[in-house]
Amino acid sequence: MRRMVATLMEIGRYLRETGMPETKFGRLAVRDPRLVGDMRRGRQLGTRMAARVDRFLAESRP
Repeated sequence: MRRMVATLMEIGRYLRETGMPETKFGRLAVRDPRLVGDMRRGRQLGTRMAARVDRFLAESRP
């Protein structure tokens, strides 16, 4: 659970820094425009999905 909170915080920071809408982030990171909203409502990510999100954040930092 802490991992998901940390990931959501990191995504939020990325969205603020880039001005990117959360739906675009989800689409680009994992091809799911509902990703961020679903995570805020309690969606848990599997290991592979979390790795894809982490990789996207690491590779696309401004």
